[in-house]
Amino acid sequence: MTVLVIIGIVSAVIIPEMKGTFEETLLRSTGRDLVNVIELASSRAISLNQTIQVKLNAANGRYEIERQMREGAGEEFVPLTDVAGSAGNLDKRISIQIQTAGGEAPSPDAPQTENPDQALVFHPDGTAEDALILLKDRAGFRLALRVSPITSRVTIGEPRRQ
Repeated sequence: MTVLVIIGIVSAVIIPEMKGTFEETLLRSTGRDLVNVIELASSRAISLNQTIQVKLNAANGRYEIERQMREGAGEEFVPLTDVAGSAGNLDKRISIQIQTAGGEAPSPDAPQTENPDQALVFHPDGTAEDALILLKDRAGFRLALRVSPITSRVTIGEPRRQ
């Protein structure tokens, strides 16, 4: 009987910790997926010598890598279809907020914007648009991905918990 009581107490302490660990692992996995997409876009911009953008839909977690087409006077972006991993979905349990240069810092609890599609732009010279991407899971764990405008590399940080 004593052994069963000890097992019950230990499991009551460990199970809530395991839930937090799962949520945090899911958040880190989604962050790593997003970093891989950004690195792919940056390398494609350099290798194709074209401006590339990663279009993110924060509402549904959909991403797509697009390249700039220059036809006549207008410039538009078309999906990059010849590269594996150039489109997909991030985990819907993770909320995404994007701040690009010139925008205000998003509040962690702010509602999604009217236009959920936002783009991160990468240039052929290896530079990128300055951006901050905040990821948050349902348990309150958060990650911040900072895209460097000079090197287009991503640094991962953990904002303070509120």
